[in-house]
Amino acid sequence: MPVALLALAIGGFGIGLTEFVIMGLLPEVSTDFAVSETTAGYLISGYALSVAIGAIALTLALTRVPRKRALLGLMVLFILGNLISAMSPDYATMMVGRIVAALCHGAFFGIGAVVAAQLVAPERKASAIAFMFGGLTLANVLGVPLGTLLGQAAGWRSTFWAITVIGIIAFIGIALLVPAHTGRGEAAAPAVRTELAAFANPQVWFSIALTVLGYGGMFGGFTYIAFTLTEVSGFSAGAVPLLLVLFGVGLFFGNIVGGRAADRDVVRTLGVLLAALTLVLAAFALVATSQVLTVVALVLMGAVGFGTVPALQMRVMGYADQAPTLASGANIAAFNLGNALGAWIGGITLAAGLGYTSPLWAGAGVTALGLLVLLVAVRAPGGERRTSVPVPA
Repeated sequence: MPVALLALAIGGFGIGLTEFVIMGLLPEVSTDFAVSETTAGYLISGYALSVAIGAIALTLALTRVPRKRALLGLMVLFILGNLISAMSPDYATMMVGRIVAALCHGAFFGIGAVVAAQLVAPERKASAIAFMFGGLTLANVLGVPLGTLLGQAAGWRSTFWAITVIGIIAFIGIALLVPAHTGRGEAAAPAVRTELAAFANPQVWFSIALTVLGYGGMFGGFTYIAFTLTEVSGFSAGAVPLLLVLFGVGLFFGNIVGGRAADRDVVRTLGVLLAALTLVLAAFALVATSQVLTVVALVLMGAVGFGTVPALQMRVMGYADQAPTLASGANIAAFNLGNALGAWIGGITLAAGLGYTSPLWAGAGVTALGLLVLLVAVRAPGGERRTSVPVPA
């Protein structure tokens, strides 16, 4: 793999750390700012909403900007947002920092995915995208536990100072390692109208729906997994962080394997993984009373769930192959919309008193619906099965 992909992965690592580490630091943040746990939790939902907005708005605004320059600008935004968070004197300023950092999230992964695909040979595009997203998975495996420990030992601000440094390293790496032109010159960059025209293809919308449902099903089960682990499986609260590390290990390896599989056949990879994820979520709900089987199911849920990501991103870029940047960014927004949808549906099942395994059942249902959408999509005009989905060179 080209060394430039490492710079993109470092950026992905920092962005993933920013998104998820706050979950482990909410008690410290709420105490410091004298706000309730619920109010502190808005730092998470506010971030997710800003990701969805930025993924569309910033990607569209940067359509005519050379991609390397766009990535550098987005990293500046990321560094600024985390600097604001680290120095925030009050909750409102902290929220501003979270929003600023989040705005770059979707556009970075959307543009970065296109750049990553253009850095390698056609048969390795999905693996290149998976490598970049590997930074995001590594943030879950190592970054979040270490960031939480740092924040608990030296104050939560220290974690955001550390993330700021990671952003600076990523900026330098992109500046030095990513080529100025990755397959298309500036003059050949598609116009805004061309980027928007890609959404006239129904298959682009099918792809976005697949992302919302396929990824949303896994995240719906994961959002309330701490309750499942403690209240159903009988693990102590202290064991939950270690179990989440195991989940992150599943994410990491699933991402790699999923990328290699998507290089061979995008549609078949999605079909197999969505079917497998449906079964894993349902099986998890059934075996959650067994600690041993719970650990196995947790790792499999991460592996199969995140294994879909390279194929989901490849599919939308392929069907928008003449102008993939905005479609790629929109698909990143779809991941976050799926997060919100899955969490909302899982919350409804809990509120209805259906028990702490009900979010897993709900997630299985959402993923099964995604599989149905895939079956409809491949039979719709322009959706015939193909061994690969082209991404522009």
